Amino acid sequence: MLSFIGRRLALGLFTVWAVSVLSFLIIQLPQGDFVTTRMSELADTGNSSAAFEAARLRAEYGLDQPIFVQYFDWIGRVLHGDLGMSFDWNRPVADVIGDRLVLSLVVSIAAIIFTWAVALPIGVYSAVRRYSVGDYTLTFLGFLGLAVPNFLLALVLMYIGFAVFGTDVGGLFSPPYENAGWSLGKAWDLLKHLVIPAIVLGTAGTAQLIRIMRANLLDELKKPYVITARAKGLPERRVVAKYPVRVALNPFASSLGFLFPQVVSGSIVVSIVLSLPTVGPLLLRALQAQDMFLAGAIVLLLGVMTVIGTLVSDLVLMWLDPRIRHAS
Repeated sequence: MLSFIGRRLALGLFTVWAVSVLSFLIIQLPQGDFVTTRMSELADTGNSSAAFEAARLRAEYGLDQPIFVQYFDWIGRVLHGDLGMSFDWNRPVADVIGDRLVLSLVVSIAAIIFTWAVALPIGVYSAVRRYSVGDYTLTFLGFLGLAVPNFLLALVLMYIGFAVFGTDVGGLFSPPYENAGWSLGKAWDLLKHLVIPAIVLGTAGTAQLIRIMRANLLDELKKPYVITARAKGLPERRVVAKYPVRVALNPFASSLGFLFPQVVSGSIVVSIVLSLPTVGPLLLRALQAQDMFLAGAIVLLLGVMTVIGTLVSDLVLMWLDPRIRHAS
């Protein structure tokens, strides 16, 4: 067990380093940089000191150095907890990301809870009651959930909320709490606004996990140990819940590796449509403005979260399925 975790940690560290290199190189690929954009803005205003200001900014942020020098300078500061300064916001990257990262975490956890709470019982029901009216109905709804884009569902819910209930379902806070400090009232207001984002972000994943759970459980119910348990006269509920459901839960555990990066990024399009103050729209703005330190920090966080999610997923799979423990 310890050797397995050690191998995974070593591989994870190497993956994070590779992600840091690739993300830095990709951010550098577009022509120009943030200073080029700032020069264009100064030139449009008729500022004659644009060239001097550009040279000063490049020297201040080290943008006049070779790319490998910029990378080692950046990654060295990251290892010391300094993510650099955001060009676009003129603030430390950690301050820009901070609150949005917490809100992204809350939204992602709400979407995961919704996904699992809906997909698990429906998947079990569809497998146990296959080819029934309920199975066909839930299968149709599952395919519908897979086919409808999340941003379109968000637009439909926003229209219904405005046209039917006369309220705006976008955002995570009511206007009085939007810029207020944290309190019990603001936390309760956040919980009330989480319903729509959780449903929108969790719908596609819910539909997919329902189909996976149904297919895996159907395979398990045909295996000899289940037939033997039924032959011994065990109650059907115990036959299904004791081992087949536990083994069929493997896809839920393996999906953790993909859910953790959503803590950082979320669905960018959905966040923009619903006006969610999460990290996703911030990443899009950073890439458009060529804010290399902000974009690099977010992409690096995506890589770290992917590694953490994969490690947690492997550990949960080992706990759920003894075959994996013995194989490792």
